[in-house]
Amino acid sequence: MWFILRVLRLSLVAICLTPFSAVANDRFTFESVAAIAKKSAAAPYRAPKPVPDFLTAISYDDYRDIRFDTGKSLWRDDGRFQVQFIHPGLFYNHSVAVNVIDVDGVRAAAYSPKLFSFGRNKFADKVSADLGFAGFRIAYPLNQRGEFNHVVVFAGASYFRAVAKGQVFGLSTRGLAIDTGLPSGEEFPSFTEFWLERPRRDAREVNLYALLDSPSVTGAYSFLIRPGERTVVDVRARLFQRKAVKELGIAPLTSMFFFGEGRSRLVEDWRPEVHDSDGLLMHSGSGEWIWRPLGNPEKLRVSYFEFDNPRGFGLLQRDRRFQNYQDLETRHELRPNAWITPVGDWGKGFVKLVEIPSRKETNDNIVSYWMPRSLPPVGQPFEIAYRISFQSEEPMGTGSARAIATRTGAGDKEELKRIVIDFAGQKIQSLPESTPLKAVIATAPDGQAVAPNVFRNTVTGGWRLSFQVKRPKGRPVELRAFLQNGKDVLTETWSYQLES
Repeated sequence: MWFILRVLRLSLVAICLTPFSAVANDRFTFESVAAIAKKSAAAPYRAPKPVPDFLTAISYDDYRDIRFDTGKSLWRDDGRFQVQFIHPGLFYNHSVAVNVIDVDGVRAAAYSPKLFSFGRNKFADKVSADLGFAGFRIAYPLNQRGEFNHVVVFAGASYFRAVAKGQVFGLSTRGLAIDTGLPSGEEFPSFTEFWLERPRRDAREVNLYALLDSPSVTGAYSFLIRPGERTVVDVRARLFQRKAVKELGIAPLTSMFFFGEGRSRLVEDWRPEVHDSDGLLMHSGSGEWIWRPLGNPEKLRVSYFEFDNPRGFGLLQRDRRFQNYQDLETRHELRPNAWITPVGDWGKGFVKLVEIPSRKETNDNIVSYWMPRSLPPVGQPFEIAYRISFQSEEPMGTGSARAIATRTGAGDKEELKRIVIDFAGQKIQSLPESTPLKAVIATAPDGQAVAPNVFRNTVTGGWRLSFQVKRPKGRPVELRAFLQNGKDVLTETWSYQLES
């Protein structure tokens, strides 16, 4: 075992690194990971070794008592980036391998119980020296110079999260989704090994590679991470199918929507709204912007939006006003948006949205991703690239007219449901009140929109659309609407599924 003990500014860095013999003397690149993934896809799947039961059986509070010693962070005092490791246990039921790439080659970062404090837990002497890590956090002086803030976290299956300056962690992204929301059940791929490339001392970006594995798919990933006012992650993936899957979800986003202004609260709660994201925004290849407000449905709701070469999609927290949440601890108004920008031509496919009923705000019940219409046959690789922007601002710009609130209620008759949508944006707020704005409303063939009315919202300065919908009994109805002045379309397209 080889130990690197390096004195920097009178501080001792005690991360243990051991040789990675397969590539220690060769340059390690994305192609190196791809070769491992390809070889793995040709072999039977082997599930990761689970961590001991005494670690997965602990409580949430007990797990929080296990803390990494930040004084032993990887690359501490040697640049703008530091790596802090996460201990297995509770939800993290298997460990991952973590390696470091530097001028000397590739070295494995070895686990040691001495890297952690265990608080009031009494099992420290039971933890084996080869347990491994559950994942890691990357720290960077994001908000203040000299202060290292967590900007990216990789932990649990293929999940990772990131924030930009001034934000708090919210929604998650994933490496891959397989058969999400299907009756056959979802398969959760996992990142099983990582390679962290040591950045230059003055670097403002960090690069890492990851190996993904599951019963159906293996994959090689690269992540180039640039923290800042907008934290950007450039992702490249090459996937290999062990066996054909029904649905392959690219660039998955996972979030939480408990309740908002659109419907009555599901439980007694003192807060006006509780959600990490409030809508799915999509940008078509033809340039149309489509906004789908999120909900917490009574039963599983799955929506498919068909596109040819989309320009982007993402889950957004559009409502940025503290008074609409009133929670000083969770600060939902500071949760990040995650916007996916395709690199290259993605061709034909679907943006899929899955909304899962939830009675707890701790459940991530929203999933969205890109689903290609066709995949190569088993044995042939599938490669895709995209950019994830974690940000507070709107991808389409605040000057564009957006649907900022959707509310539903009883109509004038029992068979009618009332819909009220507020639009805002510089493009329409500057219009005179006398402007003859028109609503273009489309419903599914078995639905009918009646009594549309468009008028100025004198409080917000925007415009309000109100109409009622006659619904078919026992079936939901799809709705679309936008505002126009003559032939000039003024707003994004509002899209909604009205439950039966």
